[in-house]
Amino acid sequence: MREFEHGGNIFAFAKSIKCSIDEVLDLSSNINFVKPDINIDLDRLNFSGYPNYSSLLEAMSDFYGVSSSMISLFNGANSAIYSLFNLLKIPSVTLYTPIYLEYKRVSKILNLDITLIDRETITTPKEGSFVVFVNPSTPDGKYYDIKPLLDMFAQKGCTVLIDESFIEFSGNFSAIRYLNSYDNLYILRSISKYFASAGVRVGAIISNAKNISNLEAKLPPFRVSNYDSLYCESALKDKEFAKRSQIENEASREILLSILKKSKYVDKIFPSVANFHLIRLKNIDAKEIQYRLKRYKVMLRDCSNFDGLDSSYIRIALKEPKRMEILREVF
Repeated sequence: MREFEHGGNIFAFAKSIKCSIDEVLDLSSNINFVKPDINIDLDRLNFSGYPNYSSLLEAMSDFYGVSSSMISLFNGANSAIYSLFNLLKIPSVTLYTPIYLEYKRVSKILNLDITLIDRETITTPKEGSFVVFVNPSTPDGKYYDIKPLLDMFAQKGCTVLIDESFIEFSGNFSAIRYLNSYDNLYILRSISKYFASAGVRVGAIISNAKNISNLEAKLPPFRVSNYDSLYCESALKDKEFAKRSQIENEASREILLSILKKSKYVDKIFPSVANFHLIRLKNIDAKEIQYRLKRYKVMLRDCSNFDGLDSSYIRIALKEPKRMEILREVF
């Protein structure tokens, strides 16, 4: 794999096997397969006027349990990552790995001094660095008790970004509860992952009001379109979505685990609270599994370009339970 290649390139995959994208089962992309009920009145969309985010911020404020003055909107989580790195201008970054690849990519683009630390060792970060920790983690979906880590980071005078793109899947506590205790804490939230809307680009940085005010002063005013804003506002107001998502994802997980536990190709299944599982293979590698799955029009994620992993690791995302059954043909 290329150094920063992601999963989810369904268009290239479909083209390579000469089928439509609707025929592909994309187990490489960790987007929720459960969709919220969206009630959008298109008459509300005024494309001739500039966006107004007051209704979206109110919905996000209610959903995250913070004041709207503590939320900064971005055109997706990646945009939030790049903007935050650029604006903070901290010369060194500590990445707890394996980690979402864009963090290393933006660090290289900005010529930052990069320190990589294996998450399982939880070594002390470089003093004064910009620490990035994904919780629940990717690609393994592990949830960490973040409080002792925040204490350690604070003792080293670090600025901290906790990426919580998958926190809603886990049912665990968010680091939002610690914002009043740590001045230099930022939290990344992704609307796209949980609310099944990768094509709707909305992400958020949450921090104390002072930090958000400083960010907003350096950012362009209109970063999210009227349509994206209205879609996400509607998704956030679906009060039954969390329950539906949990039930259907757990049903999918049961099927996936039942298949993998019987497989002669699986050496280890990593426990996960997210909507995917990391798998270590035996007697076969990621490339061969991918090749065998092509005949079934199925994609999964080769994890060999994550730091600390090799070609024996794959990630499988949860999708509709009935569609997961096709894995029995390969595993």
